Amino acid sequence: QVQLVESGGGLVQAGGSLRLSCQASGRTPSNYVMGWFRQAPGKEREFVAAISWNGGNTYYTDSVKGRFTISRDNAKNTVWLQMNSLKPEDTAVYYCNCGESWGQGTQVTVSS
Repeated sequence: QVQLVESGGGLVQAGGSLRLSCQASGRTPSNYVMGWFRQAPGKEREFVAAISWNGGNTYYTDSVKGRFTISRDNAKNTVWLQMNSLKPEDTAVYYCNCGESWGQGTQVTVSS
């Protein structure tokens, strides 16, 4: 099983940027798709972005296209989510995912 630890969340004003990191350990995730999900208060967890095992393919939910960028470095067992032009509606707990493994989440709060 893969253990995932997210970091990089925080409070930012609308229009600002944050970079989330997901450090993987245990069973190497280098052959797996990795992704980011988020859950806002009172809402279900939703897909945000994903990246193929070699980084060649990326996928985004429509609401973040052009603003968020997912990337990975398999040598470092790390996945990042660069978030630009943040909006208040991006406020949520962001979770890293690899197969059946989930991180503990990192809070992102965007003030208007």
